[in-house]
Amino acid sequence: SKRKENLMRELVVQEKNEVKAKISDSLMDKLESIEAALPKDFNKTRFVQNAIAVLNDKPELAKINQQMLIQGLVKGAYLGLDFLADECYLIPYGQSIEFQTSYRGEIKIAKKYSIRPVLDIYAKVVREGDIFDEKIIDGEQSINFSPLPFNGGDIIGAFAVVTYKDGGMQYEAMSVSDINAVRSNYSKMANGKAWKNSFDQMCIKTVLRRLCKYIEIDFESVEARLAWDESSDLDKNRVNKPVSDAVVNVFDTVIEEDGSITEVPANE
Repeated sequence: SKRKENLMRELVVQEKNEVKAKISDSLMDKLESIEAALPKDFNKTRFVQNAIAVLNDKPELAKINQQMLIQGLVKGAYLGLDFLADECYLIPYGQSIEFQTSYRGEIKIAKKYSIRPVLDIYAKVVREGDIFDEKIIDGEQSINFSPLPFNGGDIIGAFAVVTYKDGGMQYEAMSVSDINAVRSNYSKMANGKAWKNSFDQMCIKTVLRRLCKYIEIDFESVEARLAWDESSDLDKNRVNKPVSDAVVNVFDTVIEEDGSITEVPANE
């Protein structure tokens, strides 16, 4: 009986390895067929290896239709993002998946593809007790942010800043009411666990994505632009629709402390 159990385990492992090998071959074939649309510095071999490593950590992805899985992975390739480095994610939802960029991926894209060379870009939440000042002096905009150490107060807003190598800067600031308006009117899952349990991260992503709209980005291919547009956390067609119409997206996942993502059922 024990021998039989060991044999069954070996067969299961063998089957999983065969599936991963098939996905790896299919992904490489696809990447070679679209090579002209990939970033000039794109490393196909490393991308495939890292993608398979993600499948090892998230076996639920391997259950998705292989063609759909490859299509999702390829969107990351168009943008030059790494799934293993948590620059983007594939989020299972029933028998389908959604491709989403992460905060880290958004920063990488802005730095890499901005026509105006970027020095740094970041976003932070503002809590009660923090000092946040916006000023325009002699036509030059500036902000001052002095957070209280280890402040656990209520979030009252968030801001994102991009500084350029030529010395210029841009920023976007949103009050918590502004953020909640975006959440209510545009989020694909306004009452998802991510908004409830990781509200600070959702604030950061919301204001960062809004700032990125004002950064002139020149992608290397039309496919990259489309992949970036599709990775948006918001449903542009969902204005004022009931929350019950929502579907899951990156806003509806919980980002754990170790960087992993927990899938959120559609009814939560």
